[in-house]
Amino acid sequence: MSNTVLATGLVLAGLAALLYGEFRGRRDVVWVAKPAASAGFLLLALAQGAPSHPVGLAILVALVFSFGGDVLLIPRDPRAFLGGLGSFLLGHVGFAAAFWVRGLDLPATGLAALAIVPVAVVVARWLLPHVPSPMKVPVLAYMTVISIMVAASVGTALRDGPSAFAWQWPAAAVMFFVSDLSVARDRFVAPGFDNRLWGLPLYYGAQIWFALLAAPGA
Repeated sequence: MSNTVLATGLVLAGLAALLYGEFRGRRDVVWVAKPAASAGFLLLALAQGAPSHPVGLAILVALVFSFGGDVLLIPRDPRAFLGGLGSFLLGHVGFAAAFWVRGLDLPATGLAALAIVPVAVVVARWLLPHVPSPMKVPVLAYMTVISIMVAASVGTALRDGPSAFAWQWPAAAVMFFVSDLSVARDRFVAPGFDNRLWGLPLYYGAQIWFALLAAPGA
């Protein structure tokens, strides 16, 4: 069995255990399952040869920050949440750097950024009234960076022109963006297992996708 299959299996098994732990309120299970699932996407990127080329290395670094964010979000502690937010923010910087290194169609990136502004405004109007004042600036900074990351994913997808549109890059980025809405809803608006039920599969699906895109020539 290949390392790719084993690493993907670890992510999926960890995700299943994580959802079980969240549903049952078993924090002991969550503390084991979440790091295991997140370690799986790191191993998956390594199995693709991520360290062997600049784009893959940038993706691997981004995934390391995602792993750190995952662990920091496990405790129900505001300081740990801010640390996790910062780690994920750096992860999005890493993904954007990978897109930059791979190559961007700058006009397409700019148009994508303009297109995502109304979406970000709608999300901000929905979310910010529920965010405690000390956390509004970090949350706004995070929203800005993830929006830039999504726009850059469109730019790298169109690097070689519309006829060569590499849709998998923005697909993974948008999945990550949408999964973050579940985290925001859970933390600030309406806590509950339903947020994790759809958010966690989207998040780990995005990370698997990014890890696979860490292969040379992707």
